[in-house]
Amino acid sequence: MMKDIGLVLEGGGSRGVYTAGVLRYLMENDTFFPYVIGVSAGACNGSSYISKQIDRNRITTIEYVNHPEYLSFRNWLTKRQLFGMDFIFDTLPNQLVPFDYETFNSAPEEFVVGVTDCTTGESLFYRKSEFADDMITLLRASSSLPLVAPIVHFDEKALMDGGISAPIPIKQAIRDGYEKNVVVLTRNRGYYKKPQSINWYMQKKYQQYPGLLAALKKRHQEYNETINFLYEEEKKGNVFIISPTEKLKVGRVERNKNKLKDLYHRGYQDLEQLNDALNEFLQT
Repeated sequence: MMKDIGLVLEGGGSRGVYTAGVLRYLMENDTFFPYVIGVSAGACNGSSYISKQIDRNRITTIEYVNHPEYLSFRNWLTKRQLFGMDFIFDTLPNQLVPFDYETFNSAPEEFVVGVTDCTTGESLFYRKSEFADDMITLLRASSSLPLVAPIVHFDEKALMDGGISAPIPIKQAIRDGYEKNVVVLTRNRGYYKKPQSINWYMQKKYQQYPGLLAALKKRHQEYNETINFLYEEEKKGNVFIISPTEKLKVGRVERNKNKLKDLYHRGYQDLEQLNDALNEFLQT
């Protein structure tokens, strides 16, 4: 485990299988960072990296994708959830693909999950060192997308998708003392987010959470400003970016297993090709 270098993981729903491939390569090469921070799918993948379960991300995000309780229109009709949140954050980790809580809790690495406070619209960050017993709930909150998943109530707050307010939580890593960071993105280099329209239904559904609505409106600005900041830090030698080298064929919600497998292998292969450059970054 190297010193003073953080690992920052973007979210992206189904696109997170790219990150899963990257993390597999890191685990195979026994590369572990002292500090890992993620949001949404990035945080979920990061948790299995901290628990040292090398195959868990692949199994949970690809092998179970066609399970009707994982991702289906039936979920939407019965529970108003596209992704089955109880299935993903209870049945999978506690029964079908057991999460190694013991290794996770005892791991020396710090692990930080970002969420969005629906009342204020601001980011909140929870650390494993303080909230180890609540991590599955926090992963669920960080992955709860507006309209397709319910708000998660925790710590006397209403929480949702961490990617709304801090899509790539690099600045929190720096605030936490990690000036050098490896950043895994789930979009191609050069991608910028377009403004998102907030329709009447969303306005009505979240009318008691003006902070959430405000954060959604400026989400594209936050994302694009962060991307530009990353490129500046990369030029200074403070950031090493790993991102898809080919245009993605996988959307935020994807059920095609072959597309997911291809993206998983792309993440692995991209880092394999960057390995020498990464090692140089880690040693300077």
